[in-house]
Amino acid sequence: MTQPLPDPDAPPIAVMDGTCALCCFGARMIDRLDRRGVIRICRVQSDFGRNLLARHGLDPDDPASWLLIEGARAYEGFAAMARIGAISGGWGRALGLLRLLPGPLARWLYARIARNRYALFGRADLCALPSPSLRARLIGEA
Repeated sequence: MTQPLPDPDAPPIAVMDGTCALCCFGARMIDRLDRRGVIRICRVQSDFGRNLLARHGLDPDDPASWLLIEGARAYEGFAAMARIGAISGGWGRALGLLRLLPGPLARWLYARIARNRYALFGRADLCALPSPSLRARLIGEA
């Protein structure tokens, strides 16, 4: 059964590859940096994550980008990371430096990292023994 999409007033949702070591590191950083605990995390491997990617024009079978859904807006790639940093505040705001990259360079660089993420960083399991605070952020899991 597919879960309904979040409403515009729902907390921000970061959708990411739950088997990528770099994405798992990113989820743990969200858990550390977002002290207010507002950002939820959804694995693309869940039915809910697949639905969210498809609704935003991304291929659920080839997740080449992070997706951040905040209200009625959606951000991908480095823009999603920069926005996550802004929401998190504190040291997370340093991710805003990603906005300094020119658009074409940012898209090219992000695509290269995303396409080679397993070769560069390996695999991990986002749901393998997460901390209680990270477990509380996970949505869309059975």
